Amino acid sequence: MSVLISYSKVLEIAGDIIRVEVPPGGHDSEGAPRHNDLAVVQTAGGGQSLAQVIDLRERSVALQVFRGTKGVSTDSQVRFLGHPMTVTYSGNILGRVFRGTGEPIDGGPDLSQDSRVTIGGPSVNPMRRVLASKMIRTNVPMIDVYNTLVESQKIPIFSVSGEPFNAFLGRIGIQADADVVIFGGLGLIFDDYYSFRKTFEDAGVFHRTVMFVNLASDPIVERMLIPDMALAVAERFAVEEGKRVLVLLTDMTAFADALKEVSIAMDQVPANRGYPGDLYSQLARRYEKAADYAKGGSVTLLTVTTMPGDDITHPVPDNTGYITEGQFYLHNGVIDPFGSLSRLKQNVIGKQTRDDHNQVMNTTIRLYSGARDAQQKQAMAFELSDYDQKLIRFGDLFRQRFMDINVDMPLEAALDLAWQTMAECFEPQELLMKQELIDKYFPTPASS
Repeated sequence: MSVLISYSKVLEIAGDIIRVEVPPGGHDSEGAPRHNDLAVVQTAGGGQSLAQVIDLRERSVALQVFRGTKGVSTDSQVRFLGHPMTVTYSGNILGRVFRGTGEPIDGGPDLSQDSRVTIGGPSVNPMRRVLASKMIRTNVPMIDVYNTLVESQKIPIFSVSGEPFNAFLGRIGIQADADVVIFGGLGLIFDDYYSFRKTFEDAGVFHRTVMFVNLASDPIVERMLIPDMALAVAERFAVEEGKRVLVLLTDMTAFADALKEVSIAMDQVPANRGYPGDLYSQLARRYEKAADYAKGGSVTLLTVTTMPGDDITHPVPDNTGYITEGQFYLHNGVIDPFGSLSRLKQNVIGKQTRDDHNQVMNTTIRLYSGARDAQQKQAMAFELSDYDQKLIRFGDLFRQRFMDINVDMPLEAALDLAWQTMAECFEPQELLMKQELIDKYFPTPASS
């Protein structure tokens, strides 16, 4: 049984952070506070608030107070619990909603007797992983056909404020071919939280979903715990039960902003645009939790990263791009095929999908690129050839049938529609595709 230590001299209160004096030899005693350990802070009037150790110095300890420092004074007592933050894990958490401290907020049955797991642990040993090689179907053509999502992939949706990225993320959550969906909301307004929950409930998938939610009105400290809680639970479902787990997080820029706010309060030397110097490491610690386990299931991580001012060089998307395996670029309400990339799609295209997948993907993108060039010529009043007119028609059909994020169809239907669209605009010899594929899939007048 761990020894609980109490200190009673608060040296400093800055925002949600307090610094407590440690007596001489305090760090060497049994039960001494460690980084990320929890503590209970006694507030005025006998109240208590949970806190977490974030900095250790020779004669002091800094803690983040989850519910804020209101009521905390310099003579408040701080009792260290001797263990880090944990989260409830059992089959009973499916269909439940939790806040940033891990407490249920849905009015459901008590879970205090269920097992708990420590959050924020190290990434899985690479020797325990296998190469990503299984497709996750989403029924979104711009993903399934052009930027296939692969099990154990870590990939963000790059977008800007005002785009329907949350609605798109929720749709992937209900349509994705996964056993369990873990949702983490960071700094959500209530309308977005309600929309996500209603989406999961209306689609009949809430029974396989776990939600961890930090609202915009909740303490910013709790926002930093949401990804770790979601990923800790996801790892357990994957390792212990062999589940294929999809983790959805929105918005990782809000997570990075929370890191920045805390680092400023800690008087740390700021890096680019005020973000902490370890921003890359903080993001990588979370993204690297994605894995396909040699003995077990998998954890796939799909996040939203908003780009302030649509600036791809902003520190958050810039660092994210070095960590992840591609990105989906949501721009003007569509998934932009030229800004999006899945670096793992070649692991499944043509292997787990139809033999025409790769050729259809490359040919339609080539034709759409030509359509954009032809439209520029048209806008500048240059003369258009018959082939240019065909390209423009194809471009219009492609945007309507494939790029709209509301389009919902299985991969095979999308490939068939791609062939049909090409047949409506071009002769077979104009496609420059393998003849055996044209003979097999190009629609004949009777079939079309």
